Amino acid sequence: MYGLIGKITAKTDQRDDLIKILLEGTADMPDCLSYIISKDPENEDTIWVTEVWDSKESHKASLSLPSVQEAINKGRPLIAEFGEQTETEPIGGHGLISEEI
Repeated sequence: MYGLIGKITAKTDQRDDLIKILLEGTADMPDCLSYIISKDPENEDTIWVTEVWDSKESHKASLSLPSVQEAINKGRPLIAEFGEQTETEPIGGHGLISEEI
């Protein structure tokens, strides 16, 4: 499995609109096991996105999906900056099928 955790800071008062765009544009992505958008409770403009994919290649391929491209184009003007991004190697847990260790 392949995981990605990223921080996105929306422009002032644009976080909820950006979240809506992300939710709509990422609803149907093949080989995506989990795509969670979270509000940062300490910063009213910050969003955290936690993704789990069957592979890094599936994640890369998703970026060319029409719905994802549309979300990127709609959302980009609402983004102030992209923060830290961390790649992970998910093993399992509630909601994911565990791999053998």
